[in-house]
Amino acid sequence: MPTAILTGQPVPGSSIETDLRSLGFDVRVAADAAEAETVLAEVPGDERVALVDARFVGHVHALRLGLTDPRFPLAAIPGAVTARPAGRQALTRAMARENSAGGGTTLVDSLADRILTALDADGTDVHRPELGTLVAAVPTDPQARNEARQAVADVDDEAVRLKSAVKARDGFFTTYCISPYSRYIARWCARRGLTPNQVTTASLLTALIAAACAATGTRGGFVAAGVLLIASFVLDCTDGQLARYSLQYSTLGAWLDATFDRAKEYAYYAGLALGAARGGDDVWALALGAMVLQTCRHVVDFSFNEANHDATANTSPTAALSDKLDSVGWTVWVRRMIVLPIGERWAMIAVLTAVTTPRITFYALLVGCAFAATYTTAGRVLRSLTRKARRTDRAATALADLADSGPLAQGLAEALKKPARGLPGFTAPAVALLGGLAVVLTSALTGFGGPWPVVAALAYALTSGLAVARPLKGALDWLVPPFLRAAEYGTVLVLAAKADVNGALPAAFGLVAAVAYHHYDTVYRIRGNAGAPPAWLVRSIGGHEGRTLLVTVLAALLTASQFTVALTVLAVAVALVVLVESIRFWVAAHQGGAPAVHDEGEPA
Repeated sequence: MPTAILTGQPVPGSSIETDLRSLGFDVRVAADAAEAETVLAEVPGDERVALVDARFVGHVHALRLGLTDPRFPLAAIPGAVTARPAGRQALTRAMARENSAGGGTTLVDSLADRILTALDADGTDVHRPELGTLVAAVPTDPQARNEARQAVADVDDEAVRLKSAVKARDGFFTTYCISPYSRYIARWCARRGLTPNQVTTASLLTALIAAACAATGTRGGFVAAGVLLIASFVLDCTDGQLARYSLQYSTLGAWLDATFDRAKEYAYYAGLALGAARGGDDVWALALGAMVLQTCRHVVDFSFNEANHDATANTSPTAALSDKLDSVGWTVWVRRMIVLPIGERWAMIAVLTAVTTPRITFYALLVGCAFAATYTTAGRVLRSLTRKARRTDRAATALADLADSGPLAQGLAEALKKPARGLPGFTAPAVALLGGLAVVLTSALTGFGGPWPVVAALAYALTSGLAVARPLKGALDWLVPPFLRAAEYGTVLVLAAKADVNGALPAAFGLVAAVAYHHYDTVYRIRGNAGAPPAWLVRSIGGHEGRTLLVTVLAALLTASQFTVALTVLAVAVALVVLVESIRFWVAAHQGGAPAVHDEGEPA
């Protein structure tokens, strides 16, 4: 149980002890700094501890934001400071210094604020939550106390808490069609002790049932699928709102939320394809194409953000124009909608599923995602070309991890390291694009079973090695990972389509889904500051160039039916390896007390 050390003279009629206990704290009282230091030393090192001024007046939610958020080692609001186990050493040092300066011989007066000043003087990072209209104050006289109490009474604590549960930046559909009521579902869940992870799991199960309804191929099934998909999205919004409402953030929760979003959407694509097949329409190529396009869109987002999140001089005329457009109200919503975020995308899919056919649904999805990908990528290219930013070593490492190079590409990169130094800055994205185009187009323009795709895959491995032969710090080097993703996924799609036998495209869908999971998992590890997946995992599944080469060799050596079986076996093998390692890692990180993460992810 966390401990709150209440410092200073108690104030008659104060509710601070009751408020702290309502937040789960065991309250201890210390009359002066010396006694506070003694109590602090008695609190187990693996528990949260807080120092709170007994004169504190404020909203309970202000205390909740300042003292219970699991994401930060140290946090503070006026009159209160808290430390998780990772921040205890800094807090203990500040307390000892305060006592050695003489604070232990005098009546405690705003000890929490003095400790905060000491932490700031040490250069320690202390989180200070945005309180907005919430009150958090330490009045020094009766008049000030009365004024603070009146200010507390003037603001509805619960209304502020509900409002802050909604993501600050979201899509139009979510903002106006989901969040007005999903926040109340989040509060209902919180009051019944439900966790965000439980709501996330409920959202996944609802989406899987929706996919099963779509797989029936009946009009009633399609209508039910559309309704359930929207219900799944409501729960998907609710889990994040519940996490913000109750501050239940966790590393495991962030991973579940992110991976389940992808699992739900791609399982639904498969359900639509199965339903269409029952009606005599084969849309597996469209389903796989939609998954490839959507995954590559996400890789563009991830790579661009990782390349620029800590870059220096990170401004450009294009970014300034974007900010200017955002100052005009209606343009904000238009620009958020045209990129087809998850809310608008799922709403479109649900409605089209219910009233049209899977083929029309996929056509609309492909056109919408292609336009959104073109719009966002073009804007980011312009920003990259017009800004004078210097990428850091961390950004280069993240891009190299996102590239997912296997032993073949890494060996070639090592051999090409010296000659690569003298090449122009645009070399990395250029050769990644050309190598990818070569293998995809060769596979598409030659007959199934021929040797030329294998030759092109070997050339692709060479260009992939050259692309990562030097640190990815160039203006457009963030394009390397999405180009590599498009090449690998596109090759699998084209060869499966060229096989032209039943089961080839579903098998390819399974393989791309398994590999895409690995790539998403890499992103979430990097976002959680956990590093990339272990090298043995990347080597065991071959890297992007190894898998691409293997698929082309299988297509050249096997019959179309045998190729389908091989793709299925490969999909199962990759899925087992990456899933087992991913689940092991995230569960171990959660149990080991990894810092809590709340990744807002794709705008809903």
